[in-house]
Amino acid sequence: MKLLLATRSTHKAREVRRVLGGEGLEGCAIITLDDAGIPWTEAEEGLEPFDTFEENAASKARYFAGLSGLVTVSDDSGLEVDALDGRPGVRTKRFAPPGRHPGLARDDANNRYLVECLDGLPPSARDARYVCVACLLDPATGAVSSFRGESPGRILATARGTGGFGYDPLFFDPELDRSYAELTPVEKDARSHRGKAFRALAAALRNQL
Repeated sequence: MKLLLATRSTHKAREVRRVLGGEGLEGCAIITLDDAGIPWTEAEEGLEPFDTFEENAASKARYFAGLSGLVTVSDDSGLEVDALDGRPGVRTKRFAPPGRHPGLARDDANNRYLVECLDGLPPSARDARYVCVACLLDPATGAVSSFRGESPGRILATARGTGGFGYDPLFFDPELDRSYAELTPVEKDARSHRGKAFRALAAALRNQL
């Protein structure tokens, strides 16, 4: 089986391959969009218009399965902050308003904006969770399955660590007393939303191999 990993994020692709690589999926070749020779087009910018992670993940899976004809997995993931009524949620990637922090890379601008939104709040009011929904679509049958993973944490006032990506420097794991950016890849995979979602997906895939 060829499994198309439908993401343009090299960070996500690395994490997913690492997680799935330890799940005993012999006979399943994981390929990326670049591996499949699928070039980026403007249409990809409109694949996440929905209000739930499930709908956005399914939208991307349907699109790339249609282009490739391959069994496809796509994920939509994000950060939900209690003090912000669940925001940024499905808008996690584009949280910072355009032009808010000119000159900063998108991740840095998002992190800076998140710190500003929570300015002055004590640690007890900074609860949050990472959410990941992985969607598996088989174009031969049209079957769609979704797998959800969540990881609880707290948003720091100051970034810590140099690993990970996205909001990891601000996402604090109280049990480990470290931010996600301070965890090793193995530690992060064991606790992260993406690790949980893709291990559940791997369990379903093993029944098909």
